[in-house]
This record gives sequence, C-alpha cells and structure tokens, in this order.
Amino acid sequence: MIRIFLVDDHTIVREGLRSVLSSEPTITVVGEANNGQELLEMLPTTPADVVMLDMNMPVLDGLATTIQLREAFPDVRILVLSMISHERSIGQLLDAGAHGYVLKNADKGEIIVGIHTVASGKQFLCSEVGLAMLRKVLTLETVSTDEEKKPGGLSFREREVLQLIAEGMTTNEIAEKLFTSRRTIETHRQNLIEKTKVKNTAALIRYAMEQGILRHD
Repeated sequence: MIRIFLVDDHTIVREGLRSVLSSEPTITVVGEANNGQELLEMLPTTPADVVMLDMNMPVLDGLATTIQLREAFPDVRILVLSMISHERSIGQLLDAGAHGYVLKNADKGEIIVGIHTVASGKQFLCSEVGLAMLRKVLTLETVSTDEEKKPGGLSFREREVLQLIAEGMTTNEIAEKLFTSRRTIETHRQNLIEKTKVKNTAALIRYAMEQGILRHD
C-alpha cells in the first residue's frame, strides 16, 4: 500500500484528489496540509511514502518544500501536481530533488501511474510536459545543427550563454534569463570550454573576442 500525503492550499483540490484516489486499492491518503510548513510539521507523526504537492502555496511553496523535504525526509518520494507547465520551473523542481511532475489537467489514470512510478523509485513526467519538452529539444537540435556550421562550431544557445558569461552574469542569473535550469547552463559552460579547448572562463572569453563571436551592443 502506497501512503500518500496531499499538500495544496485549495481544499477543493485536496478533496478532489482524495476522491479520485479513494477507488485505487493500492493507494491510501494518510494526511493533508495547506502548505509545505504544515507538511513538515506533520510528517514526523504521519509517515508517508509519497508527498503530492502543489507548486504555488503560501508560507512555504513547492520549491522550498521540496528542498527541505529532501534534507529532512530523504526517503519520501515527491510528486509535484501543478498547473504550471513552464520548463524552467519544472527544471528547478527536478534539480531540487522532486521525483515527478504532473499537470493538474492530467486524467486519473496518469496521476495514478505517476504515483506508482515515483513510489517504485523511478522518475515521472506526465505526457503533456514530456512531449512539450521533446518538441523543444528537437527544435533546438535543428537550430544547433545549422549554427554549428558557422566558425567556432558553437550552437546558437552556446553563443548565447557565452555572451552572457562575458557580460559577467552568474550561472544562476543566466539560467533565470534563459528560462532553464542551473544544471543546463553548467553543461553549456563545460561544452564551451571543451569545444574551444581553453582551460577556464577567462580564456574562454578571450577566445570568443579573438574569434569575433561576442556581440558589442
């Protein structure tokens, strides 16, 4: 039996989820909370296998809750249920340690599959989010292939990251500006260093200036 703890600041949402899950014999709802702070206070006396939480909540939102859950209750699996479909927000939650992400417009079957998947130790993205991200990746790969034919062999996104590095922005600032995760920017930075065969960021910027890659607004 999978023990579920529901966290959402809207009572009607929690009631709807409880009703949906009540007919599933392998799942039982053991607790509910209005926000992340309530969850953290209740978990020591209300053990759960999976926490299903919203992203936007008062007091302690989904991202802050995920970070604290991973610290205090590392064995608890985290499935985010939200209306937000922006990849940067989803990436931040996954980077913080969430194990799955489901949109609130997903059907009952997909929500239950998501619960079972994260409970089994795997990660899960609902089909709508997964397909949207796949389409974006395929589009970026097409653009990158065309861009890599240009001098320097850098993709459009790599040039974009390099420009922002040269402007003195931090990894977090670049991730926020480009609506992606810190991990993605770090990967781009490492790829830039490998492609240009330089040893550090300063040498990378010098190389870009010598090659005329940087913009001068």
